[in-house]
Amino acid sequence: MNFRIVSRYIGIALLLNAIFMFISAGVSFIYNVDASFSPLLLSGIITAITASFPMIFVNKKEEINVREGLLIVVFSWIFSCFFGMLPYILYGGEFSVINAWFESVSGYTTTGSTILTDVEALPRGLLFWRSSTHFLGGIGVVLFMLLILPTVSTSRMRLSNAEISPLAKENFRFKAKQTIKVISIVYLGLTLIETILLMVAGMDLFDALAHSFATIATGGFSTRNMSVAAFDSYWIELIIMVFMVLGGMHFGLLYIAAIGKPQALFKSQVTRYYLMAMLLGGLLVSINIKMENIVPDWFTAFRQGFFQVATLGTSTGFANADSSVWPGFSILIITFFTMQCACSGSTSGGIKVDRIFILYKAFKSQITKQKHPNAIIPVKLGEQTVDKEIVYSVTLFVAVYIFIVFAVALILTAMGVDTIDAITGSAANMGNAGPGFGKVGSLGNYSSIPSLGKLVLSAEMLLGRLEIYSLLLILVIFRRR
Repeated sequence: MNFRIVSRYIGIALLLNAIFMFISAGVSFIYNVDASFSPLLLSGIITAITASFPMIFVNKKEEINVREGLLIVVFSWIFSCFFGMLPYILYGGEFSVINAWFESVSGYTTTGSTILTDVEALPRGLLFWRSSTHFLGGIGVVLFMLLILPTVSTSRMRLSNAEISPLAKENFRFKAKQTIKVISIVYLGLTLIETILLMVAGMDLFDALAHSFATIATGGFSTRNMSVAAFDSYWIELIIMVFMVLGGMHFGLLYIAAIGKPQALFKSQVTRYYLMAMLLGGLLVSINIKMENIVPDWFTAFRQGFFQVATLGTSTGFANADSSVWPGFSILIITFFTMQCACSGSTSGGIKVDRIFILYKAFKSQITKQKHPNAIIPVKLGEQTVDKEIVYSVTLFVAVYIFIVFAVALILTAMGVDTIDAITGSAANMGNAGPGFGKVGSLGNYSSIPSLGKLVLSAEMLLGRLEIYSLLLILVIFRRR
């Protein structure tokens, strides 16, 4: 294991973070050198100096092995989160060390959970940094790094393989270099288009850019205490909802659709299930909150119902209503979407609709097998047969995922956290969706969670973002040494 080359790549990732810290300091400068200027500038300097050491003193090496690639990916995320909390700590306010770590991890993993009771009290520079962590985390810290690496080698392939979900790679029909470019083009293109549309709808450039960062990254950090509800504009909500749904689709399929083959998008059974499930969930929730007289009219019911299903069904976490006061029927539907989330190959967290759909197909195949014991019934997605190893892997992943959600909820309740807060908060943070229900609901925050509970939830966010196995494999690697 060559830890020197591992440190070099981590240094490149940290240098990217430093660049965005300096950009955020520039935003602070534009807004009359607000209170975040010095914390951001100092954080950028510290991060850049730290990043420079391995880049200067470690000789460049073209090739890395699988273990080194895995270490680079995992520790690039962890060190990004660590240095990403520096601006918060240096700024102070509500940011204790634990709170700063929680907010930083939440940003990079695009979870959107927050400890802040007053978001609008933060200066513009720090708000921009907060949104920038979504931007970096959404595209993937390592993929962003690979995008700017000047050389093409098997190292690039190994790093991209470690970063991208195995299910997502099944649908990317590009080489490693092309895959990185496709993800980047779609990610940056969607961000730019949404920013322009939000400005047309009435947002200023700062708010439009911050909310676009959060939408396409399916993160959910807003610049307002009331989240998207603060703008009270159905046009803004509609634009954000459309781009949340797009951000939850497989970027490879979006790219193919954009270059002239839109039929490829809807040929995918997974995409069709994703869209139909979202429509059905939004419809059921809308009807339920209207029939229970939670909202005054059908327009408001559809506006709030579809938005809340879309925002949690894509693991974004914005809010245009306080869904914590909704009927149990709606809460359970939304909780399901918080667990499932969107497609692999997107910026979304959660179990992913791909795995849910494969489980359904496997269950259907097993039922047929019970009727015809001697028949060979393959699990198929469209014309493609799903390998038995993938079905097994999916089943195991879902089981482990649910176990972790339950275990974290159990730990939180042992700390005195309310049961609803614990269960829905655990599900939301594991799915990188952000808000749960109760005190940690759509218009609430995680400030009431004990410090140890915030550390547990931070670890859960990283497990969810790295899809469990990558983080656990690191423990195995170090245990064997």
